[in-house]
Parts: sequence; C-alpha cells; structure tokens
Amino acid sequence: MRFKPQITVLTVALALAALSASVQLALGKKKEKLAHDAAQMDEQKRAVHALNRLGFGPRPGEVERVVAMGVDHWIDQQLHPERIDDSAMEARLEPLRTLRMDTREMVENFPPTPLIKAVADHKQPLPSDPSLRAVYEAQLERYYTRQEQKQQAAGANVLPADNSMKSGVQADDPAARQREDRLYADLKADQLIDLPADQRMKAILGLSPQDQLALAPALRGNKHDQVMAGMSPKQQETLLALGNPQQVVSDELVEGKLLQDIYSERQLLEVMTDFWFNHFNVFLGKGADRYMLTSYERDVIGPHALGKFENLLVATAQSPAMLFYLDNWLSVGPDSDFAMGIPKRRPNSAWQSRYPQRPPPRPKANRAGLNENYGRELMELHTLSVNAAYTQHDVTEVAKVFTGWTLKEPREGGDFYFDERKHEPGTKVVLGHRIKPKGEKEGLEVLHLLARNPSTAKFVCSKLAVRFVSDDPPPALVDRMVKTFLKKDGDIREVLKTMIDSPEFWATDAYRAKVKTPLEFVVSAVRASGAEVTNAMPLVRQLQNMGMPIYGAQPPTGYSVKADAWVNSSALLDRMNFALSLTGDRLKGVQVDDGGMLGNLPVPADPQQTLAMLENTLLVGDVSKQTHDTIATRLQDPKISQRALDDPARPPNVGIISGLLLGSPEFQRK
Repeated sequence: MRFKPQITVLTVALALAALSASVQLALGKKKEKLAHDAAQMDEQKRAVHALNRLGFGPRPGEVERVVAMGVDHWIDQQLHPERIDDSAMEARLEPLRTLRMDTREMVENFPPTPLIKAVADHKQPLPSDPSLRAVYEAQLERYYTRQEQKQQAAGANVLPADNSMKSGVQADDPAARQREDRLYADLKADQLIDLPADQRMKAILGLSPQDQLALAPALRGNKHDQVMAGMSPKQQETLLALGNPQQVVSDELVEGKLLQDIYSERQLLEVMTDFWFNHFNVFLGKGADRYMLTSYERDVIGPHALGKFENLLVATAQSPAMLFYLDNWLSVGPDSDFAMGIPKRRPNSAWQSRYPQRPPPRPKANRAGLNENYGRELMELHTLSVNAAYTQHDVTEVAKVFTGWTLKEPREGGDFYFDERKHEPGTKVVLGHRIKPKGEKEGLEVLHLLARNPSTAKFVCSKLAVRFVSDDPPPALVDRMVKTFLKKDGDIREVLKTMIDSPEFWATDAYRAKVKTPLEFVVSAVRASGAEVTNAMPLVRQLQNMGMPIYGAQPPTGYSVKADAWVNSSALLDRMNFALSLTGDRLKGVQVDDGGMLGNLPVPADPQQTLAMLENTLLVGDVSKQTHDTIATRLQDPKISQRALDDPARPPNVGIISGLLLGSPEFQRK
C-alpha cells in the first residue's frame, strides 16, 4: 500500500490553476473539422477511439487487448451484445435486489408515503414478514409524528384521531422526544456493533418502531459500515429502509447504472441505453417515477437500444414511467364517455333503452381535461424535432389520439392499460393523415406514422452523429445515416454501422475531439484508473456536484452532450478535484491500484519517469507539450516527489501525478 500524505487544496493549487487554464484553452481551441478525405488513424488510435466513442473509455490493458483481437472484430461484438459474456458485471449487481424487482414488488417492499397512509387508514394490512413489517411500522411512526407536528403547528396539541396502530405514543413535545431518541440511538448503535450479524439484525427488529426510526440517522460513517458488516443484502436493505424506503430504491438504481457503465463488457449497449434514456428522458424526482424508472431502463430502453426505432417508440409511449412523467395518464378526451358523465356501457338492451343517445355535455368547468404534454414532446423531442413542419393543431390532435392511454393505480406500481371511456371519439387529422376511430390502435398508427417520417430520421440520426462523431456533424454523414434509417425501417444497429463505417468517424481530426460529459468523465476516469468500486454512492455524489445527477434532468430535453454545456472554469476545477480525490483514495468505497495504472510495473524513483509511464498508460501517450510541461514543473513539489519527507528514497506520489493527468485536457476529451 502506498504512502498517502494529507493532500490539501494548497498543495496542488498551482498545478490545478495552471492545468485548468491549459484545459480550458485546449478545449476551446480544439476544432472538429471533418472531411471525407481526412487522414485515418493507425490501429492503436483506432482502438482508443473506438473504446472512447463506442464505450466509456479503456481500462488498463484494454487498448492492447482490442488491438490484438482486431478493432473491427471488437466493434462487431459490441453491435451484438448478446454474444458477449457479461456474467462478471451481473455478479456485481447481485446485491442490488431492487434491480430485479418489478414496480409493484418494489412498492410493496419499500413502501412510499401513500401506501403507509393507506395502512394507517386501515385500507391496507400490515405485512406478515417480520423484516418487512418492521419497515412499515417505522414508517408509520414517522407518519404519525408528522401528523402530530402538523396539528401542533396549527395550534391543536392533540393526538391523531386514529392512532390505534401507533405504539409507544406519548403526549409530549415531539422535538424534545426526538432529541432524547437520538441520544439513546447513539448508545444503541455502539451496543449493536459488538453483536454477530444475525443477532445484530434480530436485536434491531426487536426495537420499538420509534427506536428503529431514531437509529437510522445514528448509523453514519464508520458506524454504518460496522453495523452493516456481515449482513446479507436483504438485511442491509431492510436496515436502510427503516430510515427511508424510497431512498433504497433510488440509490440502488443510480448505483447499478454506474456499476454497469464502469464494468460491463457490453460497452456500446450501455452507451446506447444512456443515449436513448436521455432522448426519452424521465425525471427520477417526480413522484411514482422513483419506483418506475428501474423497469423503464431495464425493460423498455435497454432491450430496444439496438433494435427498431418504432419498437422503442411504442415501448416508451406505453411505459408507466413516461405516462406518469408527461401526465398522459391523466389526459381525458373532452367528448369521451368519462368526461360526459356517461356510465360504463353494459352489453345489454336495457342500457340502450336507458341511454338511447349521448347526454348533453357537462358545463365546461366540470369537464375533464385534455393534456397535451406527451403529444407535444412526442413530436418535438422524440420524433420530428422542433424544426419540423407541424402545427399546434397537430399537437392537439395527437393528444386526442392518446387519450385513454393510462395507468392502473400508478402509486402502487400499476401497469399501462387502455381506457376506452376516456378516449376521445371521432376522426383525428395528424400531419394531413386521417386517423379513423379505432381506440388504442389510433395511437399505434400515429407512432408508426411518426417513426417513418423523414424528419424523424434526420432528427434521430443528427443526435446520434452529435453523440458519437462531432458536436457539429458533417451533413453528408447525417444524410447517409438518414438514408439507412429510412431504407432499413429505423434499424438502429444498421444506422450505427453506417456511421461507424464512415471516413468521418475515423478521421484523425475526430480523435479526442469531443468533450466528455460529467458522467462520461467520471466513468472513464474510474475505468482508466482500474479502480475497484465497492460502493458507488460517492461517485453519484461527485456527479451531483458536477451538475449532472444521474436521472436528474427535470425537463424532457434531458442533458446536453455538447461541449458548451460543460466547459467553464468552475466545472473543470470540479473535475480535476474529483480526479485527485479518486487517485488519492479519498472516495470511500473506491480503491485505486497504483500498479494497474503503471502497467503492473514498480514505481520508478524518478518522478519524471513515473510521469512518462502514467502518460503512456492513462493517455496512451496522447499528451501535449503544454500538459506535460505543466505537470513536470510541479514534480519538484515535496508532496509529489516525497523527497523531503521522512524517507528520502520514497518513490513519487503516483496518486497526485495520475490525478493531474486524469484532469488534463487530453483525458477530458474523447
């Protein structure tokens, strides 16, 4: 294990300042001029380029492996991920049980507030499983406490009307009681640490709901790890759920995504899953979508990421996550049976005699509303683009088509279903096409129409070219991709082949020409360093600090993949500080191996030699004179050379040198 001196901001301030200026200047100067006759890359650069653009960057030794097997062969494998063994990555995800649950199962095991309220109101029973029951009872304790606080704030210092399910309720000051609870919780946490894992869990389940709820915030830092040690994944989830069930679902989702991006051998599939999720964006922070996003990415986006665009479009349109996010599940046709107050039709003549004709419309103020959110985003962001030739009338007609596409009990994990009573009757006209009345099939007809529209082909292909080739992709390349899209019925794999086989993709000017997004930077840095990630949550927090929380884009536009959204002095300093924290082993749960970054060779005594080796392993020798000189100048710093420390023969600090290289303009581009 290497010596790790305490590294402060002052220690590397000059290096950061100089390198930050170098990064911004280099990123600003890099141009992406591509041409058909541009010079092509040699085989090693092709391997680096493929790993950077079609994946999240190389891991130690991966460039050599791809060169040995042949870059074209590696690409062919990536285009057919089903041929790639990814069992090692799947084993890493095994402890994250929610990633394998359906939405309803997640809701039942990690109850949200509406379900807890239903239990409190005796509309739902408590579960019989002891561990799950403890989670519910702890949340009931929290629910009743909040009810008390609301009543006290309103001047009514009384207990809830029905508190028969609440144990240990006392008519005292809740704030004072919480302070007392925290005091005892710290003591209980210390006592629990000394018990074997099974006895520890049994003791926790034996606590009162009030004590269990108070225990959660006491389990922080080292205490958290000590109490969790030796427990099964289910036991750990139960313990975390006592404090916040919804957070368990969200944390496992974001942690699972990072682990897949970092460790999956199916790199192109992960990149394309990220691309399509961003294209069909859904925000994690919106209500029931906290539970729906796991299935959305796993069952909707991933399986269709390299298939036919129309199939992907239909899958997203019928996804509970999308229906909830853009509120289409609430959309009701103004002239539908539901809006007009007509009872559900019955298959007999008695109903017909009672309702021989449709009743007159309700007053406008009482009629259910048409929601145009999905209709607008479907045309503007998912298919045609904002620049296409459609009108507000088209948006309204599309919204009418999708009335009745709704959900059963969304807050309980309900699925998509078509409700004929909420569907707007009559013929609709979309982009000049008459859509005859046929219920749910109207929506499928519109999706088919949009998926095959040339404007959709151009919009989708342009976005793919921006993601994989250039922030300003060559029009000729986009045109060829569009031609393939239309000829192959929106086959995404075939469109990617056209792009990858193009001279523009392999032009030397394209090499390290695109700035990485924060997600791409963090994942590529972890991959390049060969880090072992046992807890991805510190990486999740780093991405939040960089302004790109996972699944955290609130607007349906998703995150930009262009440089101008991410290149500024503050953002670049955040990246370099992250790189230094990563390689300095200051991210708990993320361990970096110096030997891996040095090609499993001993650390040279000469800092300049160490720098040269790291430039070769981390950047494959792609280092500008400015970057090399900036870092080389700082090698005389005792905190880097370590000559002035207690052992004059100690090798240089690999962590600082590698961190500065990962923060360089060369590494921040792909």
